[in-house]
Amino acid sequence: MHIGKVGLRIAFAGQMILNVGLIVLALILITFLGKETVSLGKVLFLAPEDSSSYLLVEGIVTYFLYFEFIALIVKYFQSGYHFPLRYFVYIGITAIIRLIIVDHDSPADTLYYSVAILILIVGLLLLNSSRLQRE
Repeated sequence: MHIGKVGLRIAFAGQMILNVGLIVLALILITFLGKETVSLGKVLFLAPEDSSSYLLVEGIVTYFLYFEFIALIVKYFQSGYHFPLRYFVYIGITAIIRLIIVDHDSPADTLYYSVAILILIVGLLLLNSSRLQRE
């Protein structure tokens, strides 16, 4: 019986360390989101006309990645201290799209990235269909 109480205390301490770490991570992500907002503003309003539109699109997709990670942390606390798998799939799709935008030199790599996105979307459809069947 004494070991059970010790185990619960260790689990509680670990949960608190995880929660504090996630809050700190969220604050860091919010800081980077602010910096990305400033850099997007510079590209959008202060950049010369010959600047690449790829910089703007890359910045926007990076901006959405920050939003998705912050939303994942918020969802962690809302869903009873667990990470929903579909949010990781959303983040993976967005990250691969950013990779295609940034590194589009090799057509074969772009094709592989596109197949990876297709696999993630099929996985997301399977996740959502199994979730709908349980409800």
